[in-house]
Amino acid sequence: MTMTASRKRDYSLVGESTKRAIETGLASAEWYHTDVPRKAIKELMQRSDGPAIRDTIIWVAAILLSAAGIVWFWGTWWVVPFLFVYGVLYGSSSDSRWHECGHGTAFRTRWMNDVVYQISSFMLMRNPVQWRWSHARHHTDTIIVGRDAEIAVMRPPDLLRAALAFTGILDFRYSLPALVRQAFGKLSDEEKSYIPEMEQHKAVIAARWHVAIYAATVGLALFTWSLLPLVVIGLPRLYGSWHMVLTGLLQHIGLADNVVDHRLNTRTVYMNPVSRFIYWNM
Repeated sequence: MTMTASRKRDYSLVGESTKRAIETGLASAEWYHTDVPRKAIKELMQRSDGPAIRDTIIWVAAILLSAAGIVWFWGTWWVVPFLFVYGVLYGSSSDSRWHECGHGTAFRTRWMNDVVYQISSFMLMRNPVQWRWSHARHHTDTIIVGRDAEIAVMRPPDLLRAALAFTGILDFRYSLPALVRQAFGKLSDEEKSYIPEMEQHKAVIAARWHVAIYAATVGLALFTWSLLPLVVIGLPRLYGSWHMVLTGLLQHIGLADNVVDHRLNTRTVYMNPVSRFIYWNM
């Protein structure tokens, strides 16, 4: 019996898998949906500013208090618990704020969504323009190989890469250089495939703002000869993203790809109250 070697899957957004997804109708397909009366949908989709404002005040206060603790106790072992809390709030809870505000579902008032979205995008080292369109593609073509730019674990799974994701190292390895590249006006072919042409210059401008803030932070760290500025801005993305990865991977990992039924490629996850707040009930 002869065995043929399995071909490595092409996950790029401009390769053979992309052509195949378009040709087979998987791209921008009509997904399965349960028939729900329009009136019920309207009631379920009601938004209000109150709960989101309350949660955001608590979120910002917790970030500022833990940051103050880091500054106050810097150089002592008492700084460790503040580093832990600040890291998770900065590197993990920002992901759910980015997601919900990016969809405009957290607040009823649009500018409130936009403000929190911009802040959380910076905290995550995500270009707010690029990722808005990347995530729109993710929801249009969820786990469609060659179309979805946000497939976290590919097949066959790279277990070392999955483990490193908990440390945030991969974000520094790929996200930061991407921001620098974009700041110089260079968008990749994959980025151009989902960012509308009229929005691409906005992605460049956003990247330049982010890089400028990081450069200023590095400059301050060198001027003061202290890691403290980097611990407050930037480094928490490295050591505080574990909770985001833990909860995020559970949504799709190990489920079907190239299907047009969210019951097959997405799971609901129930969490404890603390994790629910960190993940903003997402």
